[in-house]
Amino acid sequence: MKFPRRGNEQNSPSESEGDAQHSPDASGESSGQTRGNAAEQTERRGYTPGKGRPTPKRNEATRGSRGPITPAPMTRAEARARKKALKAAKKNQPKMSKAEKKRAAAETRARASERRARMMSGEEDYLLPRDRGPVRRLARNFVDARRNLAGLFMPLALLVLLTLFMPPELQGVITLGMLVFLIFMIIEGIMLGRMISNRIRERYPDSDDTGFSIGWYAFVRATQVRKLRVPRPQVRPGDAV
Repeated sequence: MKFPRRGNEQNSPSESEGDAQHSPDASGESSGQTRGNAAEQTERRGYTPGKGRPTPKRNEATRGSRGPITPAPMTRAEARARKKALKAAKKNQPKMSKAEKKRAAAETRARASERRARMMSGEEDYLLPRDRGPVRRLARNFVDARRNLAGLFMPLALLVLLTLFMPPELQGVITLGMLVFLIFMIIEGIMLGRMISNRIRERYPDSDDTGFSIGWYAFVRATQVRKLRVPRPQVRPGDAV
């Protein structure tokens, strides 16, 4: 007696064959979509294609930009001859005596002291680049003609260092006073910068050296002790500027 086969058993081979036939197409479509997505992502990230040539080395890139180089000696005899020539050139150079060396050193010191003296006197050709120009000269004269509270900053800073050897109670009082002084010094610096900027706009309307740069320049000079300012003050306190 034979029993009929079930429907799923009859259909399973055909379904498996159909799946096998359609699987390559599905895999091809999925791989194509994956490649397309990867290409889009690389383009979105700003992918830069290659140059098509290797990057040159440093010696190759700088070749020809330097001056001529003396070729190395080919033989030992040539090396010895070159060494003798260098020694002879050194011997032919005139040697300075002790007196001549002292004289040269004295001349160098004299030139340096002369340059510093002219710089301290305010000569334009010997000033540092930050101090040159009529605008900077006006700012220096404006600061030097005033008695600024910021001029006490350096002495008070030394006093704060001395408080390390004082009792703790006195240290607290001096530290509190220093904080109050710093607040007033900052307020004075802001006011000083504004006044100098307004004065420069009145006398030099075409100048761009205003605002924070000239204000900071004046504030730094105001915090220095008057005798240590470079260049030296050209006006006295109270003079009209």
